[in-house]
Amino acid sequence: MSSCLGLFIETNLIKYAKVTKERETLKIESFGIKFYERLGDAISQVVSETFSYNIPISIKLSEEMYNYFYMFSLLNKNDLKKAIATEFESYCYDKKLNKNAYETRYALSNDLDVKDKIKVIHVSTNKSSIAKLNQTMAEYKVSTITPMGTAIANILSVKPKENVIIVNIEEKTTVTTIVNQKIYNVDKYDEGAEEIFGKIVSKENSYSKAYEICKNATIYTMEGKELQDEENEYLDYIMPTLYKIVTKLQEYVTNQTITFDRIYITGTMSCINNIDLYFQEFFQTEKCELLKPFFVTENIKINIKDYIEVNSAIALAMQGLGYGIKTMNFKKPTLVDQLPDWLKLDMSLGKKENKKEGKKFNFSFDLRGKLDATEKWLLRSAAGILMLTIIYSGFSVYLDNRITEKIGEAQEVSDYTDAQIAVVTSDINQVRDKTNQYQEMRNNLENINDRLEENLSFKGAIPNLLMGIMSVIPQQVQITEIENTPDNDSRKIVIRAQSLYYDDLGYFKAKLKEEGILKNVVSTQGEKEGDFVKIVIEGDLP
Repeated sequence: MSSCLGLFIETNLIKYAKVTKERETLKIESFGIKFYERLGDAISQVVSETFSYNIPISIKLSEEMYNYFYMFSLLNKNDLKKAIATEFESYCYDKKLNKNAYETRYALSNDLDVKDKIKVIHVSTNKSSIAKLNQTMAEYKVSTITPMGTAIANILSVKPKENVIIVNIEEKTTVTTIVNQKIYNVDKYDEGAEEIFGKIVSKENSYSKAYEICKNATIYTMEGKELQDEENEYLDYIMPTLYKIVTKLQEYVTNQTITFDRIYITGTMSCINNIDLYFQEFFQTEKCELLKPFFVTENIKINIKDYIEVNSAIALAMQGLGYGIKTMNFKKPTLVDQLPDWLKLDMSLGKKENKKEGKKFNFSFDLRGKLDATEKWLLRSAAGILMLTIIYSGFSVYLDNRITEKIGEAQEVSDYTDAQIAVVTSDINQVRDKTNQYQEMRNNLENINDRLEENLSFKGAIPNLLMGIMSVIPQQVQITEIENTPDNDSRKIVIRAQSLYYDDLGYFKAKLKEEGILKNVVSTQGEKEGDFVKIVIEGDLP
């Protein structure tokens, strides 16, 4: 007879079930739900109450991801494994994830659309989450760490060619699709008991009370809707979450190319009365019912619904007893697990027996023939030394392999980090180059803009200058030349003028300055050439 304790651990809640197997008969020895504040104390209490100190313990995987890859069915085992690893590596590259930080497992199913392909159900989780689980359970004999989405199918007996869906409404909701006795798909919904409990606990400040409120809640069918609000005020916290779950499920069923025979409801929220009838209102052809472990029979002392509430723990215990998909175990075997059976000896010295002739030890070694005490002692010493040598050698080989493996993993992480640093450095250099290019383009645009503005302002300056000169020039003054000097200053104007009289030239210069036709007006002294006095007037365009 073999036994296993299934522990389903979530925030503030532990479901447990101790299941024994004798030949093909399964029996639930003990089960229950506990709410906790300190996880370590709660686990210790469960192990103590169920007398599970030396039996295997099966726990659920946390924070797992489900991905699906499609492969050709003709690939051999090694090629298939490499192809799956390549697909996951590509997924990690697209999602900017470090593939070396993840532990992965997978299971195979038939592709319903293409006969020559198989569907790979790929499950991965961060190695740190597994390390955290191992640390929490370090004092106990953990045998399996399994994703709940695949383990929940252990408690269901599916007929050939039967298609069913299991809706497990725990802290989050997992929807497991089983097609022709094989798990075909697992989906995770964010909605679940966590959302419902969170709303109730904010008012009642107690997880256990929130659970009791859900357990006492009743969902009425369409005919009894008028009683719903009057009887349970907390249904306003429960129903929106259930509605989101059932509508997502309805959309999933509608989009499938296959038809389903049944939809099973289980998990913490299965404690709500009439939840199966509520689901049934959304599905016409699929029968909705609560999931009952296939080996549990009706018992007058125990309500079958009490078993249903801990289905997850029962499924985990069955996983530890050898049911379900064995490749989905994320617990790596320890050194003791890897030792051959002939090394797993009972090295106890036996019980002491008090007799008249004195104290005597009953050793577990059975040596034939007549040997004196010295010979027996020598043989036992030699056997002990041999066993210690073998165990030490086994430990040495194991540790050497583990160290080599860890060095390889560390090197992979280092190489990956170096590659990422090189990519980042390249990106930084590219950004700097682009920044310099953009700065240069910006400066060029600013220079062009300044020139355009200057040209636009200068465009009307000359006509305005000529109009201004016409309005102030005396009748006796003649302009012989007007010159613009763009080589030195584009706004510099030189006017050469002559007149018979000095006064007219002085008046002309004064008017140019006074009327603002030119700025910074200066002139040369008049020079007499023949009958005319000539001067040069300089100024800047306004």
